[in-house]
This record gives sequence, C-alpha cells and structure tokens, in this order.
Amino acid sequence: MLRRLWRALSAVAFLIVVVAGAGLALSITRYADQTSSASADAAMVLGAAVANRTPTPVFEERLRHAAGLYHAGRVRLVVVTGGRGPGDALSEGEAGRDWLIAHGVTAADIAVETRSRTTIQNLRFSLPILEARGVRTVLLVSDPLHMRRSTIIARRLGLTVEPSPTRTSRYRTWRTQAPFVARETWFLAQYLSTGL
Repeated sequence: MLRRLWRALSAVAFLIVVVAGAGLALSITRYADQTSSASADAAMVLGAAVANRTPTPVFEERLRHAAGLYHAGRVRLVVVTGGRGPGDALSEGEAGRDWLIAHGVTAADIAVETRSRTTIQNLRFSLPILEARGVRTVLLVSDPLHMRRSTIIARRLGLTVEPSPTRTSRYRTWRTQAPFVARETWFLAQYLSTGL
C-alpha cells in the first residue's frame, strides 16, 4: 500500500516537472518573437564568445544588431558585456567594443563590462556602468531564444528593459534550436527556483 502510494506520488511529481518544463520552453519560444520598436538610452549586448580576438558569429550578430539600433538613432549608448574566457587575449566586452568602432560606432558612445562570465553577471556587473552613464532605459540585445531569461533577470535587478533580439541567428533550424531551448529551459528553471 505504501509502495503504491509512493509510486503514485512519484508519477504525479514527474508529470508536474514535465508540464512545468514544457510551459517554460513554450514561454521561451513564444517570447523569442517579441521585439520592441521603442527607443532607449542604451542597447546592452549580452556577451557570447571570442575566438582569436574576434567575436564569434553569434556574438557578431548581436553586435551588428546593436550597431543598427545606434545608427538608427534609437539608442545613444551601446554597452557591451562579457569577460575573458580561458586562453582569450581579449574579453568579450573589449572585442565587442573594437568591432563596434570598426563598424562606425563612436568610441565615446560605447561602455564596456569585462568581468562577467554568465548572463546574470552580464547584467549585474553592468549596473554601475549604467548608473554612471545616466542610463534609465535599455534595449536588451541577444539571440531570440535567450531573451526570455535575460529579460526576466534584468527586470528583477531593477532595470527598465525591452527586448530587442537579433533579427538573424545561427540557430535557425529545429535541430539547432532544440538544444538551445532545452538549455534555456534548464537555466530559467534554475534561476526562478534559486535566483542563480
């Protein structure tokens, strides 16, 4: 009797986890299409990775999108985030700054955060930079499937943010998107339950 009850409770708990996970995954994919047409004080580019002092294709798409916002006059400042990975000569922030300057963004209109290694750190470590530059509103720039989690974290940190996902992404097919969605679902569940 006790064993049967334990199995029933285990099955119910498993179903709850599956349904909750599916709900989070669905919210991530639906939110990927959300984009703001508003202007803001700054665009914040969440770091991705650097290879040989050069932004990876995923990071480059984020930078290209932020440069487009800047050149369209929708932001006055671009904040680039990301620290240095093992063996990297430059941080993501520094490599992103160099890319933006090479693509016509004025150096004085770029702020760089160079210590972070995670999305939470990207956002948290940028807070003093935003405050120092008088930034009150932010367009958050990342891959579409990364927007749900990063926007939730940013808002919980007290930032006034709107999503501005890249229009193009390396994650175009279900084969490439599925692992990204699974990873984002795990990290979002972890953040919502632990704050980490």
